[in-house]
Amino acid sequence: MPNFSAPLFTTTNVAFLLLSLGGFAADAREIGSVDTKFNLLSPDDSINLAVFDDPKVEGVACYISRAQKGGYRGALGLAEDTSDASIACRQVGPVTIKEPIENGESVFRERRSLVFKSLKVLRYCDPVHNALVYLAYSERVIEGSPKNSISAVAIQRWEAEETIATCTVDD
Repeated sequence: MPNFSAPLFTTTNVAFLLLSLGGFAADAREIGSVDTKFNLLSPDDSINLAVFDDPKVEGVACYISRAQKGGYRGALGLAEDTSDASIACRQVGPVTIKEPIENGESVFRERRSLVFKSLKVLRYCDPVHNALVYLAYSERVIEGSPKNSISAVAIQRWEAEETIATCTVDD
């Protein structure tokens, strides 16, 4: 028989909720952060920096920074973070495109509020310049933000590599 007198928001339930909402995508690694607003008794507002590898393109790493609200609401995952984000993607080794890619394919996603807002990174291919272009933006259920950031990676030959990968789009 269920125990209806047990509190709904126990420490275990809140921790599970926060973990299930997630912060970074599973393959992103936090590099560091800097505090931007001091809060005396709760976590400070900050700018967080992370790196993730493109899941379909070996040899490309993307560095992303974004603002995160502190305070009690931020600590509990209830605050809505701003839409500010910046991205810089770089070739960090020989580029190997593991499987066909599509323009506008999502390579990173992170929740920015409890339910309605997320930060996304999409990949595009520029076959004319043999480059991969990454777009970071904030998406909201009803209304998104025009704030965005892009980064382009021109695919180059890597040291002793004999051939160079070419960027193509499957139509």
